[in-house]
Amino acid sequence: MNKLKHFFEERAFGVCSKLGEKFHFPIDSIRLFFIYSSFITMGSPVIVYVSMAMMMKIRKYLRKMNNPVLFD
Repeated sequence: MNKLKHFFEERAFGVCSKLGEKFHFPIDSIRLFFIYSSFITMGSPVIVYVSMAMMMKIRKYLRKMNNPVLFD
């Protein structure tokens, strides 16, 4: 079970961990919220999760380009 958890944590986008760090909230609680709300609402939080992951990747890419105009 630990091997499977480690596999997904390495390859995940890091949205839950980033939210947990920013709002000082336990990461496991955020993950459970996304999982449970996805089951209850038939997957709509997955769209939010993927869009947040894409925004994080774009933001990381733009920071690599050293563009101080777009981000603080």
